[in-house]
Amino acid sequence: MVKAVAVLGSSESVKGTIFFTQEGDGPTTVTGSLSGLKPGLHGFHVHALGDTTNGCMSTGPHFNPAAKEHGAPEDENRHAGDLGNVIVGDDGTVNFTIVDKQIPLVGPNSIIGRAVVVHGDPDDLGKGGHELSKTTGNAGGRVACGIIGLQG
Repeated sequence: MVKAVAVLGSSESVKGTIFFTQEGDGPTTVTGSLSGLKPGLHGFHVHALGDTTNGCMSTGPHFNPAAKEHGAPEDENRHAGDLGNVIVGDDGTVNFTIVDKQIPLVGPNSIIGRAVVVHGDPDDLGKGGHELSKTTGNAGGRVACGIIGLQG
């Protein structure tokens, strides 16, 4: 089993820890907890770069090794890093589990060393008709991020 973790932080009060596990060549299970967010849906993505020199802005675009359009996690045509939305409760917190086969922890398309980003608005899953729908899901600003690193 391979394990990874990302500790999220922001210039605001958003915090969280995201754990990743993968057994063999099976799907990756993502479990996380976040706090300090406004209630509702927030886009949640793996971004291409593990660079936070300019905060979350330097994490680059969504991780997209197959050069596809933005979409929902269940769509055939989607970025590998498109993990949809997390639903934040009235208390500003969320605990979630996502299982996905396009974000491996090993191999040529490994997400180790990349970043996970929480956005300020809902991800429209590529179906919103906005000019940004097919690239970012029109999910708004990057409110928190963390670099995905191996865990012992």
